Amino acid sequence: MADYHFVYKDVEGASTQWDDIQRKLGKPPAFKPPSFTPAPDEDSVPKDKAWIDDKTEQELEDLEDDLNDDRFLEEYRKKRLAEMREEAKVLRFGSIIPISGSDFVREVSQAPPDAWVVVHLYKEGIPECGLLMQSLEELATIYPATKFVKIISTECIPNYPDRNLPTLLVYNNGAVKANYVGMHTFGRRCTPEGVALILCQSDPVLNDGQSRDEESRKAVIDGVRKRFIEKVVTEHEEDDNGSSSD
Repeated sequence: MADYHFVYKDVEGASTQWDDIQRKLGKPPAFKPPSFTPAPDEDSVPKDKAWIDDKTEQELEDLEDDLNDDRFLEEYRKKRLAEMREEAKVLRFGSIIPISGSDFVREVSQAPPDAWVVVHLYKEGIPECGLLMQSLEELATIYPATKFVKIISTECIPNYPDRNLPTLLVYNNGAVKANYVGMHTFGRRCTPEGVALILCQSDPVLNDGQSRDEESRKAVIDGVRKRFIEKVVTEHEEDDNGSSSD
C-alpha cells in the first residue's frame, strides 16, 4: 500500500486545525513572525506633479536644492508652495457665529479688511428668521472665507421693530456695504441659492477661499446657478417618480 504523506499549508498568518489542537493541549504553536515588506525606495517613486502634490509645505521647502536638475518640477514646487502659503492666509470660519451687542465692534467693525461679514439680525420665535437662518447656515459651510454672525436684533439696534425681521447687514472694511430688510427681499421660498445671488449682486461677498474679488463673485454666481438647475431637475424627477407610483 502506498505511503501517502500530506503536508498542510495554510495562508500566511492564519491558524491551522493542527495549531488549534495544540492550543487545547496546552502546547501553543511556534511563533511565526510576520513577513517582512521593505519600505518603498523614495528614489524609485516617479517624480511628477502628483508626487509634488503629496508633499507637505515643510517637505516642499526641504526639496529646495534637490530639484535643480529638473526645471519643470522645481518651478512646479515653487508654484505649489506659493499656493499653500496663500491658502494658509485665507480666513476660514465655516459656521454662523453668535454674538452679543458687546461683541459687535470686535467681530464686525474690526474684522480684517479682506473679510466680508454678513450680520443676521433675528429674534427667536419668528418663523421667517428661522427660515433665513437655515439658508445662511448652508452658505456658511460652502463659503468659509466669508464671516457669518447672528445677533438678536434689539441687542444690535435698540427698539429695532420686529416687522423688519429678518434683516441682513453686509460689512467690509468696517463699513456697511448693503442691507436687506424683511423676508420679501429673499423671495417666497428663501433658498440658499436665492440668498447667495442677492448677496453677490454687486460685491464679492461670498468667498469659498479659492478665489478673490471679482473672480469670487463670478464663481459664486456660476456655482449657484448650476446648483439651482440641478435642484430643479432633481425635484422634477422626484415629482415624476411620485406621479408614476400612484
